[in-house]
Amino acid sequence: MNERHLLYRSSSVHLSRELRGKYGFRSLPVRAGDRVLIIRGDYKGVEGDVNRVDRVRGRVYVSGVYRENARGEQRLIPIPLSSVILVKVEDKDEWRRRAIERKRRPVKEASENGS
Repeated sequence: MNERHLLYRSSSVHLSRELRGKYGFRSLPVRAGDRVLIIRGDYKGVEGDVNRVDRVRGRVYVSGVYRENARGEQRLIPIPLSSVILVKVEDKDEWRRRAIERKRRPVKEASENGS
């Protein structure tokens, strides 16, 4: 049983601290075109654009993370979703902009509380 809407929801990754402060929420489903930073594993510290998302296996393919196969061809390496954070969100389409606005919470100002 392969429910696509559940796979989309489970493909969420954490936002960077800057994006978390900007948007007011913690995670967002990753899509092709987003920019991510790898935070675990052999490729820790590598930042690149998402080429493809494999929602069934829970993996993301990041540009710049390649391995040479037996024939000498360059192949993208699948990176687990839990090993990346979103650094830049691609929000050119209307559907994603609306999804971000739905999730967004108003960021509280320090002067508002009198502190």
